[in-house]
Amino acid sequence: MSPQVPRRREPGSVRARATGRPGAAARTPHTIRLGSPKPRLRLVSVALTLVMLAFVVRLLQVQAVDASAYSAKASENRFASYTLAAERGEITDRKGVALATSVDAYDITADPKMFTPQESKAPDAPEQAAALLAPILGKDAKEIAGRLATKNTRYVVLARRQTPQVWNQIKDLQKVFADKAAADRKNNGPGANVLAGVFKEDSSKRVYPNGDLAAGILGYVNADGKGGGGLESALDKKLAGKDGELTYAQSGGRRVPTAGSSEKPAVPGDDIELTIDRDIQWAAQSAISEQVEKSGADRGYVIVQDTRTGEVLAMANAPGFDPNDLSKARSTAMGNAALQDVYEPGSTAKVMSMAAVLEEKKATPQTHVEVPNRLHRGDRLFKDDIDHPTWYLTLNGVLAKSSNIGTILATGQLGSTQTEANKVLYSYLNKFGIGQPTGLNYPGESRGILARPEDWSTSQQYTIPFGQGLSLNAMQAASVYSTIANDGVRIEPTLVRGTKGPDGRFTPAKAPGQTRVVSKETAKTLAQMLESVVDDQEGTGTKARIPGYRVGGKTGTSNRVDPATGRYKGYTASFAGFAPADNPRITVYCAIQNPTKGSYFGGQICGPIYKKVMEFALKTLQVAPTGTAPAGLPVTYDAAPPPAPQPAPRTGPQPAQ
Repeated sequence: MSPQVPRRREPGSVRARATGRPGAAARTPHTIRLGSPKPRLRLVSVALTLVMLAFVVRLLQVQAVDASAYSAKASENRFASYTLAAERGEITDRKGVALATSVDAYDITADPKMFTPQESKAPDAPEQAAALLAPILGKDAKEIAGRLATKNTRYVVLARRQTPQVWNQIKDLQKVFADKAAADRKNNGPGANVLAGVFKEDSSKRVYPNGDLAAGILGYVNADGKGGGGLESALDKKLAGKDGELTYAQSGGRRVPTAGSSEKPAVPGDDIELTIDRDIQWAAQSAISEQVEKSGADRGYVIVQDTRTGEVLAMANAPGFDPNDLSKARSTAMGNAALQDVYEPGSTAKVMSMAAVLEEKKATPQTHVEVPNRLHRGDRLFKDDIDHPTWYLTLNGVLAKSSNIGTILATGQLGSTQTEANKVLYSYLNKFGIGQPTGLNYPGESRGILARPEDWSTSQQYTIPFGQGLSLNAMQAASVYSTIANDGVRIEPTLVRGTKGPDGRFTPAKAPGQTRVVSKETAKTLAQMLESVVDDQEGTGTKARIPGYRVGGKTGTSNRVDPATGRYKGYTASFAGFAPADNPRITVYCAIQNPTKGSYFGGQICGPIYKKVMEFALKTLQVAPTGTAPAGLPVTYDAAPPPAPQPAPRTGPQPAQ
């Protein structure tokens, strides 16, 4: 029986499954069908469409709706701007010598982000950096640390207008810390550098080459680079110029050199040329400073003025201050006392009373004035500075011997009544500039005090003629004598000759105003009378004599109002005059407040200052010596009337009676 060989199933054939039932037919196989992809594709397409639509909407919003805002924000983050400080103009004397100038300096700045723990690799970087920078910058360490820790900014200013030496110290420290950080990183350390975020910006610093010389005139510049006093403040707009601006691309706090930048150049300020002569200013300041210290006085001032032009050649104050170092300056010395102090001038004001009497033709220099030891007027008894028997003085002698009583008697002739005389005197005081601005337009200048005549008290009616009961400043007092020296024409004083712009073109200052106060004849007569004060042996100003020159001047010693109490306490000593008296060129005025050592008389302590400063000014300006003799007006007169001439004995027949 041969073995059965199984049938080979043909590929693709289907074998019938035995059912156990004979004759049963084979079952038809089940067919598997794939699902349709279209719904899924639709869903994905919709989702992608929505996503793309969201992107398109957002893109439209960014590029169309909010484009300008996003552009500005991008530029703000990408571009940085800082101010290009304009160079401040110089202030020079009349010869071009610098009195105030600007030198290169740096503003020390910082990027606070670079002091965070992440950037600096030090948890207390602001404090460490502040401890290092404070002694160099002269600032408080806590203040610096606070600025370095400022949030939401990448720029803070630590100190302005520092010298190159200051920046060099910081730069040397930065190198030390940078080297130390590099070595630390090699040893797998954090490599902390707490000074990496300190930078510099070019700036300028105000410098006064002559220290305290003319500081009262110049003033000073404050920490923000603005004029803080004096001419620096009054002329700040001209001196400051116009700042520029530099805008550049930056990244990480650093400038990108390959990116574009825009620059608006700064416009330098104008240079200011003053009327001051540095050498004469030095002579005046040295003389008044020495005398104030020697006299134990509160302060003093000297003014030198060109009588022909009104230009102020010197205006010195003592004590003064050094504008290079305001930390050592006393607040009471930081102004310009020669323009800001007001005080009762005393006898130097008598020249205005005499001018009124002469101009109104109420008397001549030879008019006799009998001066008693006491004079009763109103509710007071008036006296001179010394007790004396009855003086028999000429009007010239009243001025030479500075008699209060004689001045009261002379000015009483200005009107038929005292009220009328007061009005006439007031009109002359006003024309001389008392109670009026000087014309300098100086910040803080005082115009003095001169009440209207109807408001004069009973005593003022008689004290104002000899310089008590009215107040002025030193410039006004000097201007009175310059007016007489200038043939009776008052020229407003000036401190500025002109300006020089960035283009180098010089623009002269506006011509000062002029006012005729008294006639030329009266002015010449007054000049001769003022010579008697200095030249005559009985005059009070003999210490002001200058060999080779005719000098006209007047002493003053007045009761002083104490600014602390408002009561009379101490004295104001003064001297005013001009030279050469026959052809005036220069006026010098000196006043010292509250001298407490030695003499307090103006002729004794201010006369020598006048002489010293006037001699120096005459030589500096090369003024030729006087070539004529003084007028020699009489000071006194003989009180006893000369005997009447006796007729000669008659002989021969007498005429019929």
